Parts: sequence; C-alpha cells; structure tokens
Amino acid sequence: MRILSIALLAAIFAPVDGFTAEPKNIEKSSYGETPDGEEVDLYTLTNAKGMKVKIITYGGIITELWTPDRDGKLADVVLGHDNLKSYLDGHPYFGAIVGRVANRVARGKFTLDGKEYTLLQNNGPNALHGGKKGFDKVVWKATVGEGKKPSLTLKYESKDGEEGYPGKLDVQVVYTLNENQLSVNYSATTNKATPVNLTQHSYFNLAGHNAGEIRDHQLQIFASKYTPTDETLIPTGNIDSVKGTPYDFMEPQVIGKRFGDLKGEPVGYDTNYVLRESKNKEPQLAAKVVEPTSGRVMEVYTTEPGIQFYTGNFLNGKDKGKGGVVYKQYAGFCLEAQHFPDSVNQKGFPSVILKPGETYTQMTIYSFTTK
Repeated sequence: MRILSIALLAAIFAPVDGFTAEPKNIEKSSYGETPDGEEVDLYTLTNAKGMKVKIITYGGIITELWTPDRDGKLADVVLGHDNLKSYLDGHPYFGAIVGRVANRVARGKFTLDGKEYTLLQNNGPNALHGGKKGFDKVVWKATVGEGKKPSLTLKYESKDGEEGYPGKLDVQVVYTLNENQLSVNYSATTNKATPVNLTQHSYFNLAGHNAGEIRDHQLQIFASKYTPTDETLIPTGNIDSVKGTPYDFMEPQVIGKRFGDLKGEPVGYDTNYVLRESKNKEPQLAAKVVEPTSGRVMEVYTTEPGIQFYTGNFLNGKDKGKGGVVYKQYAGFCLEAQHFPDSVNQKGFPSVILKPGETYTQMTIYSFTTK
C-alpha cells in the first residue's frame, strides 16, 4: 500500500484563505426546496484545470463530477439526477453522505451500555444506511472556503434519538477540490455514547455516467481479507482470506470477469474488504480503478479500516438519471470507505462507538489521472 506523502497531506489539510459568499472558484445557485420549505442550494467547485464537482445541500449529494479522459475530454463520471424532485422521490443513495451508521445493522438492533436500541428495518430484516431519514435525506448547512483549493463545509446536528440512535451528534463534512483530487474530510462529536460510521456513496462510471455497464472496468483492491456474509449480507463475524476466491482483487481484475463464480441474487459484489485491523491516522491507497476506453484512472485513499465494493446489483432500470438516462444493473460501482458492516454487534470488528469528549474523524480521497 502507498501512504500519501507528507507534502500532499499538508496541502490537503491546509486551511483555506478566508471565507466569502461568492468565491471565484465556487458558484452557488438554488436547487429548489423540500416539502417542508427548506431551501436546497447547489454549489459548483472548479479547479484551475477544469475539473468540476457539483454538490447539493440536500444529503450532501455529489450530483456531478467532471474529469478529463486521456485526450483531455471531460465527462461526468457519477450517477445521479438533475433535479431535486427526483432525489426527494427516492433513489439508491446516489452521491450522498450516509449516516449516522452506514451499511447494515443486523435485525435493526444493538446494545450499548446495557440498553438495547431498535432501528428501522429498511433492508429486509436489517437496518441500512441510517434509517428512514438518514443523513442522505436532510438539508445540511453550508459555508464555502476560497483559495487555490475550493472547499465546501457542510454541517448537520443529529438530535438525540433521531432514527433510534442515542446522543446529539454534531457532524461536519468538508469537500475540497485539489488539482486532480476530491477529498472528503469528516468529523463528529457527541454528548452520549453512540455508534458512528459515515461514508460517501457515489456511484462511479469512469467512462461517463451515461456509458452503460461498468463490468469492463479494471479494479485493484489492496486488501488480502474480507468479511463473508450470510444471505442478508450481515457479516458472519469471520475475517477470511481472499486468496483463491472471486473476491481477490489484490492484482488488477476485470470487474465482471468472475460474476459467474459469485453466489446469491442478484449477482454482483456487495462486499466489505478489510484494509487494516484498525483506523489509520493517514490516508492509504485502498483501491485503484482503470477504465480502458477513456484511460481514466481513479485511486481511493482512506483512513478507514474497510471499504465496501458494490457493483450496482440492485439497479433495475427504474432510476431515470441525468438527461433521461436509465440506470440499469451494473451502471455504476461504489467504493465506500467505512468501518465494517454490523460492527456495533460484532465484538471482533473495529469499534464504531463514539464517546463524549472524543472526536470522530475520517478522510477519504478520490484521485483522478489518465493512462
């Protein structure tokens, strides 16, 4: 695994040069309002080389991400919608900030400090991605930073008892657009012990969001172990080697090459990979994806101990995306940096419990190049 250089980390964490309502490299516009009358804004961050990301305050959703191919031609490489109503009507977490607890919690229950808590079972018998109104469905408060690295800071206060979780949780997510990178820097504090596991849920297609399937993308995941699951995608508690299995991406593999070797329906990957035994202080290279036709390359760096690889198995053509594009099965892939699924119920997994006086931190970086 590669560790980001000290110089690069310093550049990423460097403070922005003051705040302003309308910095030159950030544009703000209205994106509509929710049924409750909350205004939703759209922010467009652009760097000096033309790379561009669009983010709305509803769900902290990345609606567009434009990167160049080997010939310098820009394309939008994330799935999503082009209007607020489509997001409000329901979607499979396109581009959203997911929490308070990302991924699955078995049977929608956990026990903390001797008290049992019950969550909404919104994924078969399990709880998924924060509940009925997780962080993907709330309006975040935004401030912008101006400088060579345009940034957008989003804040949300999750009240005690929201979606069944204990404690008031103050959450901050900072999106920063660097020369060829989008970094996502998370932090949170609480007044009661509570589970916290945040992630970014963009669906990528490096050929372009409207290019069809991602099965021909080439993927490398720098993890020698994974967490096998039961039929409802809850980890068994084991941490197994990927060697000799269709889950082995230690060397670059075509994503769809071994679909026929996978069990379960629908066919595809929805798998947590073990990057390390615990959280890391500095982002390390977790995964690398190459799209051969365009030459686009995306590397994912993270501080998190795990990364969930998902191939859009449950996309079924019902989601009509930007420009009227119909997103069918395998139209995009996700690489969700996070703690392991059901960690709150698995004693052998890295803990997701945040206590008063502590600060939750997480950093994930999406780096784009060409070959």
